[in-house]
Amino acid sequence: MKSSAITSAMALAFVLGSASLASAQSAAPADPTDAGKAVFKRANCVGCHKWHGNGGGGYGGDALSLRQTHLTRDQIVETVTCGRPGTGMPYFARGSYDTAKCYDMTRQDVGERIPPEGGTFLRPNDIEAVADYVLAHIKGKGEPNYDECTTFFGNTSRVCDIYKANATKPASEQQK
Repeated sequence: MKSSAITSAMALAFVLGSASLASAQSAAPADPTDAGKAVFKRANCVGCHKWHGNGGGGYGGDALSLRQTHLTRDQIVETVTCGRPGTGMPYFARGSYDTAKCYDMTRQDVGERIPPEGGTFLRPNDIEAVADYVLAHIKGKGEPNYDECTTFFGNTSRVCDIYKANATKPASEQQK
């Protein structure tokens, strides 16, 4: 009796393990830029650039459109690391302008044009993840749409309702 209980438990463990493995194999692979999206939200990039990256007014000023940017990956990394002197774009790397020069300048060189400090400091790998996210999901994209919105917020957010009407129209009519 004891051995049949052990055999049953082993069979159940095998079935559950197999089902779990099959489920893991059939699940869609994770987007490698999900970490960058999480940092984009956590560092409050959305406060000025908005979720869609089109920019516009925000508490930091008129943020530039990341959809229309011509910046390379290295330039995006530098901008997030060092901010933009004389603008509202903050720097997010600890030691910017102090222990590390930015745009070949120290805090003394940049003077009163020093950018504001970001609300949170980011590690270099977080900054690179944000750059990768911007390049994969924002830069060069057209106008924001329903699918992008629900990818960012999920299917339950009412934020995306304004894009829902266009989601059912043919692409040729969405441009009008």
